[in-house]
Amino acid sequence: MNKAIFNPGNYPKNIDFALLTIRLAAGGFMLTHGMGKFLKLFGDDPIKFADPIGLGVTASIVLVVFAEVLCSLFLILGLATRYSAIPLLITMLVAAFIVHADDGFGKQELALLYSTIYLAIALAGGGKYSIDNYIHKR
Repeated sequence: MNKAIFNPGNYPKNIDFALLTIRLAAGGFMLTHGMGKFLKLFGDDPIKFADPIGLGVTASIVLVVFAEVLCSLFLILGLATRYSAIPLLITMLVAAFIVHADDGFGKQELALLYSTIYLAIALAGGGKYSIDNYIHKR
């Protein structure tokens, strides 16, 4: 058995690659999810969107597009990573606990999974393979 695989001392060597992988996956998947809303926002059809916290339909979709498109791009790049994860976390918590509050766990599950990922990114930061790391090394 290869003891190096199970040695906790190896985790710090892999954590930066793990953070990169998580940022790319969570940011990329959410970006594709948000592009439909982005196109809806700038389309010719009237906006039909939920207003879960009472800000108005237009403000709600603008905030969601900001999080799901712009913050996802920043997350992928590792730019302002911790700050970018916060609007995404809030968006997913609103989706889970307000938009899908009456739909049961099956509808809340994905939003809660994303929430957990964004919380972890907000706590850990972008890691070695991020623009944040490049900027702060200077």
